[in-house]
Amino acid sequence: MRYDTLIVNGIVVTATDTYAADVAISDGKIVALGQNLARENAGRVIDAKGRYVMPGGIDVHTHLDMPFGGTTSADDFETGTRAAAFGGTTTLIDFAIQYKGQPLRAAFDTWMQKAASKATTDYAFHCIITDLPNARLDEMVELVREGVPSFKLFMAYPGVFMLDDATIFKAMRTASKIGGMICMHAENGGAIDVIVQQALAEGKTAPKYHALTVSFHRRHGQAGFRSRQVRFHSSAAREVASGKTLERIEARSSASSFHRPLSFLFQRAERNG
Repeated sequence: MRYDTLIVNGIVVTATDTYAADVAISDGKIVALGQNLARENAGRVIDAKGRYVMPGGIDVHTHLDMPFGGTTSADDFETGTRAAAFGGTTTLIDFAIQYKGQPLRAAFDTWMQKAASKATTDYAFHCIITDLPNARLDEMVELVREGVPSFKLFMAYPGVFMLDDATIFKAMRTASKIGGMICMHAENGGAIDVIVQQALAEGKTAPKYHALTVSFHRRHGQAGFRSRQVRFHSSAAREVASGKTLERIEARSSASSFHRPLSFLFQRAERNG
């Protein structure tokens, strides 16, 4: 068999094993792993003696060429994927943003255009949902068919990305039916916004106040609890429809839930004031 490239003498790392082997590549794909593969069958031979040979990394959370807050992220799909490749990352998953009033497909098409002529690595997308009336629920089905099975929902950034619980509920319920996945940004956006405005009014604009106004483990914890409850209710609605008893659902909820009152969120902010 003829190979385009043969990597020899390396230490191959797979998902389950680490061992000395050669790696044969044709048409950009690994076609053989083994010891002492015939070098005369290769158009190019790379000696990896003393080096590890492993699959490229996958970065599942990037923001390339992303407009936000009056500016745009520093890297586009050319510079970002080139830097990723130099670091051993050969696939990334970016976020296609649906702006209010747009169909979900418009987000996918826009980000595909950003990437198609520039990316030097493989790429895929999550879809950020900011607007999901009932008429758009079928668009989630279409995106999953197109190869976009994951949807990002925000409980933060009021007026930009933040969704209400009803929309989160609808997205979760739809995703569960179509084999989609929800990526939840769990913060209490309303509470954080109040504290941010207070900090700005007091002239607290140094970088450290970003952390102090967010108080990650406090407000994320409360929002995480809320998002889990929305998820539970979306699951419960399906189970009731399928004939499962309310007693079973309530018992599971009682056994697994916990609660932190909203007032708990503000204790840290008051101490940091």
